[in-house]
This record gives sequence, structure tokens and C-alpha cells, in this order.
Amino acid sequence: MKIAAFIFDLDGVLTDTSEFHYRGWKRLADEEGLPFTRQDNEALRGVSRRESLELLLKGRQIDEATAQAWMERKNRYYLEWVEKMTPSDLLPGALDLLHELRSAGIKTVIASSSKNAGTVVEKLNLSGEIDAVVDARLVPHSKPAPDLFLKAAELAAAPPRQCVVVEDAASGIEAGHAAGMLTLGVGPRDRLGKADVIIPNLEKVKLASLLKKLTSIHSPAPVSKS
Repeated sequence: MKIAAFIFDLDGVLTDTSEFHYRGWKRLADEEGLPFTRQDNEALRGVSRRESLELLLKGRQIDEATAQAWMERKNRYYLEWVEKMTPSDLLPGALDLLHELRSAGIKTVIASSSKNAGTVVEKLNLSGEIDAVVDARLVPHSKPAPDLFLKAAELAAAPPRQCVVVEDAASGIEAGHAAGMLTLGVGPRDRLGKADVIIPNLEKVKLASLLKKLTSIHSPAPVSKS
């Protein structure tokens, strides 16, 4: 089977901004008297800002105006850290893999639930290494719905069955399978056990080895929408 495109999540795969998200939510939680731990933060991995707020609230009810204000405040805190990012914040092996993919003629797309993905890509100086960026503003539903990845495949002009989703979150793996794509999990097996192939990180990863593993797997059928 031919692989036409790799679709990368951003946070936790190419760079580690998850710590920035944690600090932003933690600061907001402390200011509003909400309990929030690093363990709580794991549930926020890969989901939208709105869903993250709902998980943070743990059933506490607030009105829509307050919800919007809190999400904007958290985003300001997050962006304070993002503004300090440089290309040195790319995770080990990320740029090498992107270079290999480009040399092999395989499309590269970033698909992120974060509305700040474009800013992060700019700070990392990745614009010349990727073909497109898809974020939550371009699709009606975020992960675990397949919308982000299907939009990425569309922009790459690649059939979903010829796409590989690279993710560090269970919700992203679920979304990739729902889109009928192969999935490459980057991180611990206990979090990414449903991925087709799992690696601990991108450091020293060789494209030829990855493709050999991935092309031996039959891509899943997309989940039909009722």
C-alpha cells in the first residue's frame, strides 16, 4: 500500500507545548478555586479548549459569558509561553523525519485541536517543512471526531486510506481510525494501545523502517456517520 501523506498532531508530537497548556489551566484553576492536578491534565490531552474547560469544571456550572472569558484568559496565559518558543523547541527527531518525508515526496500536514497551531508553526519555523496546517477553526468537530484529519487529507489531495496520523493522544488515535487512516502513536503504550504502530518518540526514527511497519497493516474502514 502506498503512503501519500503523514498527518501530524502538533502538541506532544513535534513540540512539547503540553506543559504550557498545563500551566495555563493550572493558573486559571488556582485563580478560580478549582482543584486541578497534572493527573487531571492528562484527560485534556488532544481535546478542544471547550472540552478542556468542561473537564476542568468537573460538573460546576458557569454561564456562557464566564466560560468564554475563562477560555480567553487561559489562552492568554498559554500564549505568554508560546511567544518565547524558537526552533530549538522542536522535539528530537521531528525535523529529521519531516525532511525525510519531503525528500520521499510524501505530503506533510499538521492537524491540531489548538487554535494557536499556526502561531506555534511560525515560532518553530516549520512553514517550509509542511504542506498545510489544519486547526479547530476549519472544521465543525474536533477530536475524537475525524473532521480534522479528513480536512488534512483533503488539503494534501491524499485518499484517507493512504494517510498516516501521528498522535500522542488516545482521542487522536480514535479520530484517525474513524477517518479510515493508519495511526502512529508517539508515547507510552498504556495511553496509545489502540494505535497501529507505537514508538516512544521520534528520536532516531527512520522513515524506511516506519513505512515497512505501516504498509504491512490494512487501513481501517472509516466509521460511517449516522
